Amino acid sequence: MFELFENREQAGRALAAALAHHRDEPDLLVLGLARGGMPVAAPVADELGADLDVVVVRKIRAPHQPELAIGAVGPDGVRVLNNDIIAHMDISPAAVVHATHKAREEQKEREQLYRDHRPAIAAKGRTVIIVDDGLATGASLEAAIAWARNARAGKIIAATPVAAAEARQRLAKKVDEFVSLKTPWDFQAVSRWYRVFDQTGDDEVSALLAQATRRTIDPENTHVGQREHH
Repeated sequence: MFELFENREQAGRALAAALAHHRDEPDLLVLGLARGGMPVAAPVADELGADLDVVVVRKIRAPHQPELAIGAVGPDGVRVLNNDIIAHMDISPAAVVHATHKAREEQKEREQLYRDHRPAIAAKGRTVIIVDDGLATGASLEAAIAWARNARAGKIIAATPVAAAEARQRLAKKVDEFVSLKTPWDFQAVSRWYRVFDQTGDDEVSALLAQATRRTIDPENTHVGQREHH
């Protein structure tokens, strides 16, 4: 039995240790998937001496089964679909279009909410580490990877504390490096592998992003959570 992570912050510190070979790498950018990935990504950026930003993705939810992702949308019109699930559930093209439209509206709303007119950090030519708190289907991370590829990132690394084996196997082929601290055979759900797995609120994402922006503008900022250089 795998040992449980205490919470997202502790999981982020553990993930940073596994990514230590990237510490202080020039132009390193850590991207947290909103919402749950941001509290994990923040300590990763802290420990590695990297810039931190958010990538806002929204799951495309199956009709009548909102907990099941049939795909995801990301910034700049990115969309990925799990055609196997769509075919298995016999979901009509019209239903997919409707669910996609709803996800896009949610994605745009949250992008505006979190950034508060702050521009995104350009990924072009940079080493990008995309962080989530865990992978079940991996749809959200797949959309983020597709966005980073379209944004012409120099190198794409996917990192998560825990991942289902199928998601890890599929997504590892789409990135330059894939880091997962645990890949349990009896995955079941991301929440199972944390002692504390409270829902991450929009306010927390906005606060982490604002704090990262202040650090970028003023490296001597002394707010709690300030990046530590090692």
